[in-house]
Amino acid sequence: MSLHSSQFGAIPLQRAIDHYFDLALYLLVLTGYGTLASTGGLDLPSITLVGVALAIRGYLLVKRRQVVISERWTTPLTVVYFVFFAADYFIFSRSFLPATVHLALFGVVVRMFSLRKERDHVTLAILAFLMVLASAVLTVDSVFLFSFAAFMLMAVATFVLMEMRRSSHAASIRARHSNDPQEHRHLAFSLARVAPALMLMILICGAAMFFLMPRMSAGYLGEYSFGTDFSSGFSDHVQLGQIGQIQQSNAVVMHVQIDGDTVGRYDLHWRGVALANFDGHAWSNSHDQFVLQRQPDNSFAVPRFGNAVLTSYVMTNQVREQVIHYRVLMEPISTNVFFLAPWARSVSGDYRQLAADSSGAVYNFDTARGISRYEADSDIAAPSAAELRTAGQNYPPQIAARYLRLPALDPRVPRLAAQVTAAANSNFDKAAALENHLRTRYGYTLQLPRTAVKDPIANFLFERKRGHCEYFASSMAVMLRTLGIPSRVVNGFRTDEFNDLTGNYVVRAKDAHAWVEAYFPGYGWQTFDPTPAGGTGTPQGWGRVSLYVDAMASFWRDWIVSYDSSHQYVLGQAAVSGTRGLWEGARAWARNHYESMLKWARRSQDRVEHSPVRWVIIGAGITLGLLLLGNLSRIARLLHERWLAAHPESSPEQAAAMWYQRMARSLRRRGLEKPAAQTPQEFVKRIEDGRLREPVARFTEVYEAARFGNSANDAQRLPELYEEVESATRNR
Repeated sequence: MSLHSSQFGAIPLQRAIDHYFDLALYLLVLTGYGTLASTGGLDLPSITLVGVALAIRGYLLVKRRQVVISERWTTPLTVVYFVFFAADYFIFSRSFLPATVHLALFGVVVRMFSLRKERDHVTLAILAFLMVLASAVLTVDSVFLFSFAAFMLMAVATFVLMEMRRSSHAASIRARHSNDPQEHRHLAFSLARVAPALMLMILICGAAMFFLMPRMSAGYLGEYSFGTDFSSGFSDHVQLGQIGQIQQSNAVVMHVQIDGDTVGRYDLHWRGVALANFDGHAWSNSHDQFVLQRQPDNSFAVPRFGNAVLTSYVMTNQVREQVIHYRVLMEPISTNVFFLAPWARSVSGDYRQLAADSSGAVYNFDTARGISRYEADSDIAAPSAAELRTAGQNYPPQIAARYLRLPALDPRVPRLAAQVTAAANSNFDKAAALENHLRTRYGYTLQLPRTAVKDPIANFLFERKRGHCEYFASSMAVMLRTLGIPSRVVNGFRTDEFNDLTGNYVVRAKDAHAWVEAYFPGYGWQTFDPTPAGGTGTPQGWGRVSLYVDAMASFWRDWIVSYDSSHQYVLGQAAVSGTRGLWEGARAWARNHYESMLKWARRSQDRVEHSPVRWVIIGAGITLGLLLLGNLSRIARLLHERWLAAHPESSPEQAAAMWYQRMARSLRRRGLEKPAAQTPQEFVKRIEDGRLREPVARFTEVYEAARFGNSANDAQRLPELYEEVESATRNR
């Protein structure tokens, strides 16, 4: 029997299931691809080609057309792509993960247009899951949660329909279709109710397992994730311009929470790598790293310098301390450098081995775990300008030999340095004069020179006079060295954006920064920042919406992505203390209110004794209310049955079931009980009295037409036939 629909025409139920399955499988692939594309890890050609293929497939589904690539083409195409995969791995992508993602995308496109057998559909579903798995490797953003939930919803619907489709194709007996023209729509609505419920149950159970199961120390696929500009921008060799490339992005790099700071009162430089050697185009550093020793409190001590000779030349005149403790939640940016406030004293975290160099930079030597969460102590005290003016020029030999070296320079550079500092009487005043000159006479821009120049420093100082922080810092460091003042360039971050909702400083890629450190005997390295200021500050007005988004992302990163055994311990302690506090609070409440409850009971007893009639009426009303409340479901059922009896056309199936139950109860009262294992027709044959069997048979025939055929006309006949059965049972 065919079904009639204004949208689909004559569609058998089997075809409707097949169509919904094809649609669900397409949406599953589309959701998986959308999850992968949202990570930002796909290149433009992949996004364009796969997007066009998905659009074509969607158009064909809407138009109910089938385009199947011949097997003569799919096999050669697959062989050719495996050859291209090798070229992609060794020449184009040069990485395992992107090349493998490209292979999976190729498989998705080919399989979408070559669906013939059951295994083809299963393969396509597996490829969709692989796209989500790759997304989990490529991103730690909270958007993945919503994308994954959407994928789970489509996965549940797809596999439910896949089983329905397989069972219907394998069935030897075909189900009889009803007269309902919207039968296939009822199937869709039922699936729309079931799939979200199953998805929610899966997510709840998965979340419970996630928070209770022990954490692994590192992911197996993290090493294959896409690299970024950070890996080169914070290495031991940095080309002029690389920091400027990082600053093009607004992505969050890390969150910093300083103990006791709830208003964002600090303006700190977060040191990464200090660079000593300059060849005219790039800064580099020698590999003088040494392993840090673990302290009894499980933290790693960070010395100010890596050797005892230099330690004797620094901080001898400074006795002040201003130690801060802070926690850093860092995004995966493909660097093993810890970003710390100057000067770090200790670093702690779940890392097996850390190292440092003589410039105070700290590195992660734990190859099994990338940098994510760590805590540190830093002494941010700095000497005053008056103190630094008395520092003198008694530089340690190691400092002078390393931090006064210069490449061949344009003669105008040392002349400019001498001219700017002509009126200065101390090295500190010279450094301050150069810092102020660069801040006020030169412009800031992130636009890089279109063509490479022979001398970037001279081009910046005398021709372009515009640049980003690397050019300002490099120019000042070079000019300080021409004046005999040891200096170096430091790469890191600087921000004044503070999220007062979470108490965190928000550090973004655009906050990547370069500045200068100059050496003063007795006081060590001091910070100078010649780049013109351009802070963002805490957003206000509508801009505060971004703070709520950042707070959500910060929670996701800290408690989901970086969830480990320490988080489990904190969560467990909070649960135990919360339960204990709730119990103690309940006991305290009971003790505090016990006397007042006794007084209330005595007053109530006095009132009842003085006005018994009134309280009897109140008690009867309360009892009646409780009885009504206890029978609320029964009352609701009776009202619903009365409404169904008056309007059977609104739901023929329910009305038929209700009248059949009434008929069965009527027969049971007269000794004819229908066993649950019997069908209605079998029950009719079991009735021996012909005068009763005949009206029951008529009732059963109409009941089946209404119950299983959804016939409103037959449902309206059931009350009349029920009365005939009742009359026959009375005359029996």
